[in-house]
Amino acid sequence: MTTNNQTITESDDHMLAHGVDDEPVEGNRRLFDRRLLVVVSVLAIAYAVFHLYALNISPLETWSYRIIHVCGALVLGYVLFSGARFIEPGSVTGGFRWTSWAALILLVPAGYALFQTLHMYQLVQDGAMRLPAELETWHFGWPLLAATGFGIVLSWLHKRERSAFSLPDLVLVVSTIATAAYLLVVYNTPMRMSTGTPFAPVGISFAAVAGSALIMEMTRRVAGLALVIIALVFLGYVFAGPYLPGFLGYPGLSVQRFFSQVYTDAGVLGPTTAVSSTYIILFIIFAAFLQASKVGDYFVNFAFAAAGRTRGGPAKVAIFASGLMGMINGTSAGNVVSTGSLTIPLMKRVGYSKQTAGAVEAAASTGGQIMPPIMGAGAFIMAEITGIPYTDIAIAAIIPAILYFASVYFMVDLEAARLGMRGMREDELPSLKRLARQAYLFVPILILIVALFMGYSVIRAGTLATVSAVVVSWLSPHKMGLRSILNALQLSGIMSVQIIVVCACAGVIVGVISLTGVGARFSSLLLGVAETSQLLALVFAMFISVLLGMGMPTTAAYAVAASVVAPGLVQLGIEPLTAHFFVFYFAVVSAITPPVALASYAAAGISGANAMETSVASFRIGLSAFIVPFMFFYNGALLMDAGWFDIARALVTATFGVYLLSSAVQGWFVRTAAPGFVRLLLLAAALMMIEGGMITDLAGVVVVAVAYVMQKRRGETTAAAAA
Repeated sequence: MTTNNQTITESDDHMLAHGVDDEPVEGNRRLFDRRLLVVVSVLAIAYAVFHLYALNISPLETWSYRIIHVCGALVLGYVLFSGARFIEPGSVTGGFRWTSWAALILLVPAGYALFQTLHMYQLVQDGAMRLPAELETWHFGWPLLAATGFGIVLSWLHKRERSAFSLPDLVLVVSTIATAAYLLVVYNTPMRMSTGTPFAPVGISFAAVAGSALIMEMTRRVAGLALVIIALVFLGYVFAGPYLPGFLGYPGLSVQRFFSQVYTDAGVLGPTTAVSSTYIILFIIFAAFLQASKVGDYFVNFAFAAAGRTRGGPAKVAIFASGLMGMINGTSAGNVVSTGSLTIPLMKRVGYSKQTAGAVEAAASTGGQIMPPIMGAGAFIMAEITGIPYTDIAIAAIIPAILYFASVYFMVDLEAARLGMRGMREDELPSLKRLARQAYLFVPILILIVALFMGYSVIRAGTLATVSAVVVSWLSPHKMGLRSILNALQLSGIMSVQIIVVCACAGVIVGVISLTGVGARFSSLLLGVAETSQLLALVFAMFISVLLGMGMPTTAAYAVAASVVAPGLVQLGIEPLTAHFFVFYFAVVSAITPPVALASYAAAGISGANAMETSVASFRIGLSAFIVPFMFFYNGALLMDAGWFDIARALVTATFGVYLLSSAVQGWFVRTAAPGFVRLLLLAAALMMIEGGMITDLAGVVVVAVAYVMQKRRGETTAAAAA
């Protein structure tokens, strides 16, 4: 197990940042020692090795592989993450309480259900074409549901020390294995073809109910209640839909018909789990190997050496470092915790307020999710859903990422100028010359990029990059031996739990959308709005995307929004790549959108600022992210869908536009404060420049020239009056 033990003091090796690569320990994660630690380490390593073996050497049947993938994450999750608060060692409220006795009793039905899966497997091996309904119902289904339901409730009530395992969670582990074992037995027979029909084995519905409950409970533990509540609302819609008026109404599905399909490739085992079981798990392993070789420390120190001297230096360091780390991290809030504990105190030291320091880190960490080539994990889900090659998506993301980070950079630079901030002194920073000698640490990422664009599969490219991370480490002070490699595999197993479970939970929502047809009805509503105004339809789609993404990790937010919103945008005539980027952008920035802004709240916890004030400040800093997606529709060059001249012009004018937008928001232009009417002119010019048409670009130049002249004269008048 690792702890987040970062320091911001310079050591003998002239490195300012240490411990950036240490994995933060969640408040409800158990910290085992001795034998339990060995058991958990072996489980995590085996889970990571299983994926590397299955992806590169011996592929499994698709559904079987995904079932094991989800089952392994749930087992690791229930072993590692507690469902209740921890107590202090030796507390009189702990120990072997009634909940432990109740859990021992529940192990009987859980173990019995697991035993019956072996019986059913033997029946199938003996040639049975159907399983006895009584066996599936009374000897497997109801015992499994009883153990799962009561086990979840007991886990909420059972409190132990942080180093102790929980018997109620052992019940949930056994229930998880029983669920997966049954599905593996049934889905590897012709009975799999009957899902969604009256002839489907009744045990599938029991297993799906238990599996969905186990997924949602683990999602609550690792990602909070937001996604769980949304999933429950969608599940409620399955059975309440026939009674709803208007476009929300639909004929309805029976409990058995729905649940016999929700744990198939139409739901939990569908696109989100397809991506998490291939691309996401592979890049989590890659990120873990980078962390084990201390590349994160290098990224942050390199950012300090390159940008620390400029005014407001630590804020610009946060932009560069968080962008690099966020690209491979996969979650905005997780990146805030890993780099923010270093950058936020330094931003406060040079003069940024607590709110601004937290907001800059939140905005920069969020932007890492749109940073090619890895883009967190959302790009892989986009490739899976749309069928568009991953390399095309990565190329299309270049200009949006440049615009986003340029906007955040301009915002912090102008604020530093307005407040008269300084940069960090030479003796406070790492040596750029020394760090330049270790530029080879970027090689694994370069190998990944080159391999992808040479036509290698994502899996092969990711594996090569992971191996290269080990080789490159041998040239650095942090050489990876067998122990380090095992630690990296263990870390990747632990890191993968959250995102895999979240993807599985999102799969439940996607299953509801596909099986009830609510996505198609929403598309019809969007088309109706577009008849009035296409811009209004885009605004409506933006609000829905942000609303669905609030409180959810990026991957889940995009997966849900892509199922609900993107099809309607495509029906409006928007290109699939543009439509999905529109949705993806707003799913990402939901992490800094009030009132539920996960990245901003994480940053506020570090800075000590008010969470809502921090989220408002981060929204202001990332404001351009709410404008640029609208331009995708009007100007395809922003997504590389044009000739080189048009792409270059769009990049230059849009970058200038986000600078003007930053000046308007910060109220600082031509080295002096800008009055209200100048700020309005700058805002108008910014929107014209971002739009990207030749006429609007020329009009924007004229407007900004007027604003420049007015601001210049005002500055001269003020200087003369002062003299």
